[in-house]
Amino acid sequence: VQLQASGGGLVQAGDSLRLSCAASERTFNNYQMGWFRQAPGKEREFVALISWIGDSTYYADSVKGRFTISRDNAKNTVYLQMNSLKPEDTAVYYCAADSRNRRGVAKYEAEYDYWGQGTQVTVSS
Repeated sequence: VQLQASGGGLVQAGDSLRLSCAASERTFNNYQMGWFRQAPGKEREFVALISWIGDSTYYADSVKGRFTISRDNAKNTVYLQMNSLKPEDTAVYYCAADSRNRRGVAKYEAEYDYWGQGTQVTVSS
């Protein structure tokens, strides 16, 4: 499965962005999906995940209440709606697929086996 992330950009604090991650195969519909991010000089960290049919989501505390993960299996796409952006949200955002599980709390990189190329999000103060 190939994943293509898009939608990043340069915004001001308080603005919103929606990231998209398009999968190349319909097998995506059977996978739990996640978003991670990596800020300069920091390790990649978990942001959010969604179960294979979208009935279960889980968020990092740092984005809870501001970010919303969703998916459209008819379009093989997962989204990350980011509201009330802060400068500390600045990072490269990656989508990832967990092909071994349809649901669960997969917060670690090793639990995901397919990764997108990343899209840059920069939030200015």
